[in-house]
Amino acid sequence: MANYTAADIKALREQTGAGMLDVKKALDEADGDKAKATEILRVKGLKGVTKREGRSASNGLVAAHVDGNVGTLVEVNCETDFVAKGEKFIALADTVLDQAVKVGATDAESLLASELDGKTVQSVLDDANATIGEKIEVRRVARVEGQHIASYLHKTSPDLPPQVGVLFAYDGGDAALGHDVAMHIAAFAPTVLTRDDVPADTVANERRIAEETAKEEGKPEAALPRIVEGRVNGYFAENVLLEQKYAKDQKKQVQAVLKEAGAQAEGFARFRVGA
Repeated sequence: MANYTAADIKALREQTGAGMLDVKKALDEADGDKAKATEILRVKGLKGVTKREGRSASNGLVAAHVDGNVGTLVEVNCETDFVAKGEKFIALADTVLDQAVKVGATDAESLLASELDGKTVQSVLDDANATIGEKIEVRRVARVEGQHIASYLHKTSPDLPPQVGVLFAYDGGDAALGHDVAMHIAAFAPTVLTRDDVPADTVANERRIAEETAKEEGKPEAALPRIVEGRVNGYFAENVLLEQKYAKDQKKQVQAVLKEAGAQAEGFARFRVGA
């Protein structure tokens, strides 16, 4: 029988994040040598990485960092909410965020290719994948710059880390206004800042759908241009931040609220885990 104790099992589990049965098997194979057992666990875990590549990582968290006039937002994914709320995963996400800030990452690809303690971030994730036993990935990264940056993180469940994250860049106004608009963005999920930011092919497709729908409804031919324009404007009102009805005052658009406060929106980023 291998020479190890219950304390050794506990220590190795805490160090690697592996399951109890896997730890015991590794210690048996290593004849109680903890260093060798750690290596065995890592090798076996890394073999499982390729098996997990096709699995869905739809849980996880969003983390944000603001330094002066620059904000960074990352989404780090895993497979289950059980792992998402674990200390090891949250610590890993914090490390990923710190690295994104350090290298000024603007996308996941550049962040994953950057070097952290002699390894690429992708290698660090692969190691975590091996020890935690789930597919772990960085799905998205955003970097937002402006005169002022407001951040907001929202928990959709009290026992989980933040699932929605927002960065809002603005000029003028005050911190309270920035925070309120960031909360609005979290709740109403705009996709662009202004209608000019909507791709032309998207607008054309919305016009086509609006016209075909109106014809199917039997609307008069003469009324089609007005109906189509109204429905396209409805699309803008739903997706364009400045044209959305403000969360705290539905009688006003966001752009009117900003103007009254002497403020101007400069940009935003919004992530929701898995969306």
